[in-house]
Amino acid sequence: MKMLMDGKWVDSSDGAVQNVINPANGEIVDTVPSATREDVTRAIDLAEKAQPAWAKMPVRERCKILRKFSAACIEKRMELGKILSKETGKPYLAESVWEFDSVAYVFDGACEIAMHHYGKTLPIATEPGYDTDVQFTVNEPLGVIACIIPYNFPAALWAFKVAASLAAGNAVVIKAPSYDPMAVLTMSKMLVDAGVPGGVVNCLTGKGSLVGDWLVDDFRIASVNFTGSTETGISIAKTAAKHLTGYQFELGGNDPFIVCEDGDLELALREAGDKARNAGQCCSAAKRFIIHNSLKEEFCRRLVDEYLKPLVLGDPFDPKTTMGPVISEAMAKKVVSQIEKTVEQGAKVYYGGKRSGAFVDPTVLVDVTDQMDITKNMEVFGPVWPVIGFDTVEEAIRLANLTDYGLSSGVFTKDMKTAAKFCRQIKAGYVAVNGSGGFRAAELPFGGGKKLTGNSRESLMTLMDEVTQKKSIILRYILED
Repeated sequence: MKMLMDGKWVDSSDGAVQNVINPANGEIVDTVPSATREDVTRAIDLAEKAQPAWAKMPVRERCKILRKFSAACIEKRMELGKILSKETGKPYLAESVWEFDSVAYVFDGACEIAMHHYGKTLPIATEPGYDTDVQFTVNEPLGVIACIIPYNFPAALWAFKVAASLAAGNAVVIKAPSYDPMAVLTMSKMLVDAGVPGGVVNCLTGKGSLVGDWLVDDFRIASVNFTGSTETGISIAKTAAKHLTGYQFELGGNDPFIVCEDGDLELALREAGDKARNAGQCCSAAKRFIIHNSLKEEFCRRLVDEYLKPLVLGDPFDPKTTMGPVISEAMAKKVVSQIEKTVEQGAKVYYGGKRSGAFVDPTVLVDVTDQMDITKNMEVFGPVWPVIGFDTVEEAIRLANLTDYGLSSGVFTKDMKTAAKFCRQIKAGYVAVNGSGGFRAAELPFGGGKKLTGNSRESLMTLMDEVTQKKSIILRYILED
């Protein structure tokens, strides 16, 4: 595949390419261009030139085009799912196809909200000296937004960043994920085919540390919307600060999953087993299982017997496959090294702990303590269930907050007063009661705004506020007799 600029497929200016690897079998799926700084500059040039006309188009007309894309996405979801499975290793029917249902939902929702994103009229004559003035606000697009997409849910997170940006009248320059750019490229071209002017949507490929930095280091970028690691987010923020560029980040997490003594163990096990989705590569997936000591042994035994042993790792297109690989063999090695480090610090492997290529066996770690890195700030992006025991509610809250991250959390208890205590005291962007922090609804504000997790609340409820700016308009003396 090639990059998308001005509605056309293009090579990089120097012809360099990089391989897209299927992590399930190690085979090369395709090649994509490695963008140069010249390519990045051209993409921003195109976006800056095309954005004013797109913003001037009535919002109902913009949304008509975006809804046409949404319908095409549903129509082609099976084909799109195949592309995503090949480049990510996600099970085809169970995970990849579903992701495009999410894309369509987010685009339709963004259109609805854009059509009803109202300004405000201030009450007249509340402040002395302005009795004959009318004051009100309108919402305007920011301009050109850089959308930097992660590899774990590339289609779904592309939609959250791009849909509202376009509905509001912005142009976008998209940095597709390095590992799996093909679905993002395909959907970006589908937007152009649906009627979005070519210069309004540009999609670059290449190494993130280069292309992303070049993209952010341009004063014409009005805002950066990024999902990824905290370290990369900090680097982007430093570059953006040179130009006072705004940014919206959803970064790392080390989310607690707490089961109290009175918790519904059946429900907790079901939610814990769901961590196998996307091989555990989910920002808000539970990453620390804080289980009451009276339930810990049964939790581990049943989690393995009822949920992990039945998992089938393999070909994403085999209907029997229920868990795919992580995104690359290098990433699999990192996950195993994190397991080994935790064992070196005193934990034991209760189940799993091995890898084959990019496949990591579902792994349960026990005898995990509050002194280990995995309990604090070592985010494991893979199918690992570290189990930590506790005796009191206060101890569980302390363990939950023993991290510099603050994305999500979940607590299982039948006592709503206990649940309220957790909700009040856990330092996280949200708390799921009798559910995993891996819960994510498109409407609900998502993201931490806490500690090192970032400032975005990426959701349909908040996205328009993140891609527009308010302009105040004053009709001075308009009410004078």
